Amino acid sequence: MCNKFVVIDLETTGNAPKKGDKIIQFAAVVIENGKIIEEYSSLVDPAQPIPPFIEELTGLDDEAVKDAPSFSEIAPKVLTLLEDAYFVAHNVLFDLSFLQEELLEAGLNGFYGPVLDTVELARVLMPTADSFQLSELALREGLKHDRPHQADSDAYVTAELLLLLIERLNRLPLATIKQIHKLSGGLKSDLDLFIDTIIIKKEAVVETLPADLEIHRGIALKKLQDEEETSWEQEITYPIDPTVKSGLFAKAFLNYEIRSGQFTMMDAVYKAFTHKKHALIEAGTGVGKSLAYLIPAVIYGMENSKIVIISTFTTQLQEQLLSNDIPKLQRMLPFPIQAVILKGRSHYISLAKFEQSLLDLEDNYDTILTKMQILVWLTETMTGDINEINLSSGGFIFWNKIKNDETVFLQKKSWLSRDFYLRARSQAAKSNIIITNHSLLLTDLVASQSILPKYSHVVIDEGHHFVKAASQHFGYSLDYLTTRFLLSRIGLLEQKQMLFKLENIIEKAETKNSQLLHSFEINQMVQELVFETDELFKIIGLFAKKKSKSRKGYHRINSRFPLNDSSQEWKALKTNAERCYFHLKDFIHALENRLNFISLFKDNLSARDKAFLEELVSIKEKFEELIKVIKHIFILPSEDYVSWIEMDIRSMQNATTVYSQPLSSGQFLKDTFFSKKESAVITSATLSVKNSFNYMLNELGLAKENCSLEQIPSPFDYKEQVKLIVPEDLPEVNHVTLEEYVSAISEHIISMAEATKGRMLILFTSHEMLKKTYELIKESGFLTDYAIIAQGVSSGSRSRLTRNFQKFEKAILLGTNSFWEGVDIPGEDLTCLIIVRLPFSPPDEPYTEAKSELIKQNGGNPFSDYSLPEAIIRFKQGFGRLIRTQMDKGFIIIFDRRITTTQYGKAFLESIPKVPLIKSNIQGIVDLIYDSQEK
Repeated sequence: MCNKFVVIDLETTGNAPKKGDKIIQFAAVVIENGKIIEEYSSLVDPAQPIPPFIEELTGLDDEAVKDAPSFSEIAPKVLTLLEDAYFVAHNVLFDLSFLQEELLEAGLNGFYGPVLDTVELARVLMPTADSFQLSELALREGLKHDRPHQADSDAYVTAELLLLLIERLNRLPLATIKQIHKLSGGLKSDLDLFIDTIIIKKEAVVETLPADLEIHRGIALKKLQDEEETSWEQEITYPIDPTVKSGLFAKAFLNYEIRSGQFTMMDAVYKAFTHKKHALIEAGTGVGKSLAYLIPAVIYGMENSKIVIISTFTTQLQEQLLSNDIPKLQRMLPFPIQAVILKGRSHYISLAKFEQSLLDLEDNYDTILTKMQILVWLTETMTGDINEINLSSGGFIFWNKIKNDETVFLQKKSWLSRDFYLRARSQAAKSNIIITNHSLLLTDLVASQSILPKYSHVVIDEGHHFVKAASQHFGYSLDYLTTRFLLSRIGLLEQKQMLFKLENIIEKAETKNSQLLHSFEINQMVQELVFETDELFKIIGLFAKKKSKSRKGYHRINSRFPLNDSSQEWKALKTNAERCYFHLKDFIHALENRLNFISLFKDNLSARDKAFLEELVSIKEKFEELIKVIKHIFILPSEDYVSWIEMDIRSMQNATTVYSQPLSSGQFLKDTFFSKKESAVITSATLSVKNSFNYMLNELGLAKENCSLEQIPSPFDYKEQVKLIVPEDLPEVNHVTLEEYVSAISEHIISMAEATKGRMLILFTSHEMLKKTYELIKESGFLTDYAIIAQGVSSGSRSRLTRNFQKFEKAILLGTNSFWEGVDIPGEDLTCLIIVRLPFSPPDEPYTEAKSELIKQNGGNPFSDYSLPEAIIRFKQGFGRLIRTQMDKGFIIIFDRRITTTQYGKAFLESIPKVPLIKSNIQGIVDLIYDSQEK
């Protein structure tokens, strides 16, 4: 095969060539022998109007192409370029389908040579990339991409990307390349043809593996470094004197400026640890709390030969601590620091299972691609943690087959020395600091075998989430899609899934067991289970629709299960759940009998059969969890839990989930966690309400007298950096319909956006309101030159949406729940924060309703004891999005006038840094924004 690649990019009037969409710009970049040798581009007259959306996207309008040639005029040149070449594009099937249609219409032959897709190649060869969009990959690899959605610019960047990908492919060990080659026949492109040439070249010489790689059982892996035993004999003392503290920070930071709040927090953590007390420490934005708890934690641990646990709510903070803060800590302190992230077992790959999966013949595209990604990733990863790879949803289905867990049938001694999970646990046992998450910390409390090494001191960062994490962790959930997917994995005999494979193994057994059910009986059992599951979720949906207090304009509804419900709907639901429960019990029993029978001759099974049985045991455990959930929610519900249904009425079964959570996690945390640990430091930027910790203490189950409490204000000058504004000409949110409120706030957003030139983050409390606001702003046509990015509407994760927001000069970002915290947009990228509504949970939301009833029964006030403090904590998180550094300035605009018109509104204002409050109409606000820009 020749070594010529022609990288093509097209701009078109739409995405359906068969429906008459046409090319408006063609660009090609020719690569030969690893170098770009030719570029060609041309505008094309499509002989039809260019739609406004395409005009906005590409910058090309009817005027730009009116004197351009038709495609038939440039078609001979296109075919000449493509002669004896690979056709390459970023999402190749799109460009190829358009080109074929245009070539045939011009009366010429189409292109029938080999194709390569740089999206596919990037997925395989850059498995840890956050995104496989061309602009994102260009940013990641430092490629200049000035004009996205212009064919010539896109083609050139794609060509540069292709050269990088080919280089990466060539650098892979021959063993990995051969395994990728075996799988590549299932791809959209002709990668197998290209790899043929690489294999021939590599086999012609003796391969020298890089020093950091090894081949084990045919799989190339990153060599695990031998752990060095470290010890420190010198005396270690905590730096009490501020001058000594400053000296430590000066080692890690150039031009370090003293933050007295950081020193105060260090002392508070060290004092709590040494006095064996629990502590709540609220540290405002900019205090530098990560190092303020890491320094005393590691010094205390070294002084007392103890491991200290650091627990976070988000994986993002875990990675930040390990990659950013621990290296700084090492520069500051004289002794060696060993820190490790430890996650639950299912986060790590089982190399034995993966090895076995490579022997299975696959025709599923996602599975093939995922196997290829993992083969490349294994040459890079030191952790084996799945969070490093960017998998598709289909990839996650495959991951469930190869994730690490306890094994029963599969012998994996040959992989034990390289097992990532065991390695992580071994490293954890030798570490000063173990970084984990709230979920694993809570799992460890009730695990039959401890996951974490023995510890007595812990720092809980993002501590305002600890109660929520406990409620979710010790709660239950049941959803239709997961349940049906589980049943589909088993399948009926004719579907040739797991049940079919199981019966084949039993059929091959030399001895027979007359006690086992016949194949047709267990097949019938699965059939009935599928029927009963569908019926259960049908009745759950009908129950939710009948009982819910749905609000006009909202698609999502929820409905609580009252404990003493005697209605016909509840009786029907409970009866169906009981039927489902007993069918599940019978099926699990039948599976156990089969597995017990097979265990008698398991030594005679092939490795493939053993791997299959591993997977089946894992599925059986999931059915056992399912039966536990059904029993808890429907059959023997607990008075200490609240259960409810959430669903989307547009797709009842597919979008239906039942939740059950403890109403109070405080007592549980007190009994199983706080009473058993010598010192737990809970820290966050938002722990207090009106300068009091009472709400958080109560939620955690802690008594004030047993805790040290510390409030450390932010070092930022909020009076100078922030203008807090409440518009006076908006309606009160509870006095008008959703449509009226959205219409009013949309007008304000448009006016403010024009004044601020975008750079605006808008926080909503409901996705419905966000979506309606987004649609109204887009329909208005006033902000056509702004990038309007909306969570749940624009595709991508929170971090990707944030990055896209920062890329555009004029941008508006609309976010709900997850955008209220953890989003960090410093500098001029964000100058205006809008809080659309005070973040109260709806009073009829099932958990809030049940919690309020409990508080009322105990003689409390549900609003002041729960709803208000919960909303204030969240409000403080949202407020903290704007000012991230001492240089930041901007406006915080609160659309919800209740903050000034109600008595409880004062509680919100008393809980944030003191900032002058400005009340004005929209014209006054716009004038104020313009005035501030002129200063």
